[in-house]
Parts: sequence; C-alpha cells; structure tokens
Amino acid sequence: MDDRKAANNRANIRVAAFGATIALSMVGAAYAAVPLYQLFCQVTGYGGTTQRTDTYSDRVLDRKITVRFDSNTVGVPWEFRPKQRSVSMKIGETTQISYFAHNRSKRTSTASATFNVSPSLAGAYFNKVECFCFTETTLKPGESLDMPVVFYIDPDIIDQPELKDIRTITLSYTFFPVDAEGSPVASAPVDSTTKTNSTQE
Repeated sequence: MDDRKAANNRANIRVAAFGATIALSMVGAAYAAVPLYQLFCQVTGYGGTTQRTDTYSDRVLDRKITVRFDSNTVGVPWEFRPKQRSVSMKIGETTQISYFAHNRSKRTSTASATFNVSPSLAGAYFNKVECFCFTETTLKPGESLDMPVVFYIDPDIIDQPELKDIRTITLSYTFFPVDAEGSPVASAPVDSTTKTNSTQE
C-alpha cells in the first residue's frame, strides 16, 4: 500500500512539473511574441505602424495631404503634446515637426513612446526619417524637451486603391513609463491615460 502511495505521489509530482513547464513556456512565448509582433508591424506597416527609413523620397507629387498629430500618456506625469496640431504637405515632401514634453512631477522619470497611424493602411506609406519612438526618454523634475519628427508620405500611396483618395492621416504617439529593468510598463490603468492635442506654445 505504501509503495502504491509513493508511486502515485511520484506520478503527481511529474504531472505537476510537466504542467509548470508548459505554463512557463507559454508565458515565455507570450513575452517573445511582443517584440516579434512589433518587428512584423514595423516591416509591413500592419496595424498602422509607420516605416523607418534612412533615405528620402526621390519624387514629390503636386498633391497635398494633411497630417494631424495626436499625443497621449499612460502613467507618466508629463505634459506631452504636438507643437502644432496639423500640417499640410505635398506627398513625397520631407517635413519636420516637433513634440513637446515637460516633467510636471518632483521626480526624475523615464518613458518610452509607441506610435501608430490612422487609417492603419497608411502606416506602410508613412516614412519616418527621424523620431523618438521606442527609445527611452528621461526628464528631470521640471525639465522640458522638444522632440523632432522628420517624415514623408510615400508617393506610392496613390497606387493603393483603398488610399488613393485619402486626404488626412493622423500620427499618434503614446508615452508609457519604463520600469527599473528598462522595459515599458504596459499594464498601466486605463483611467491614468492623459490625452492632449494642444497647438503651439
């Protein structure tokens, strides 16, 4: 009887260990999926993710498009806003705008910005030459910072049937706090989101 009980205990331990291994593997896969999905979005423009480039457009169309700028913070004690609400530009023309950030707290804080474009299909044609996204930004108490964004709209956008008549695109940034290990904290409460779309200072 004791031998049978011991055998059952060993079997239970093996099952528990196997279950724990599976659970840990699933958690690890979930964490790994985040950067892989982010990379996929950056490469394809899926989900409104803009493209990063080191080159400029070799052609400029005689057609204008309006780009609007949006700003949000989640759990970050900063004032964060675009220095201008929108810009009218030619498709293919390189344009520079700036966002403004100010730490309103009495503590030094670090945050990282994510971004997306609306409508989402336009993300594949929104090319950013310079931006502050996915880099850590640290502000001391009361410190302010201007953050430039240099971009252009790929002229190939007019060849996309769903976008050929588009007149307005919105670029949106959201700052999240960075934890001690340097990773954005994505589980901040929804009600801590601050949204600002102010015009120039």
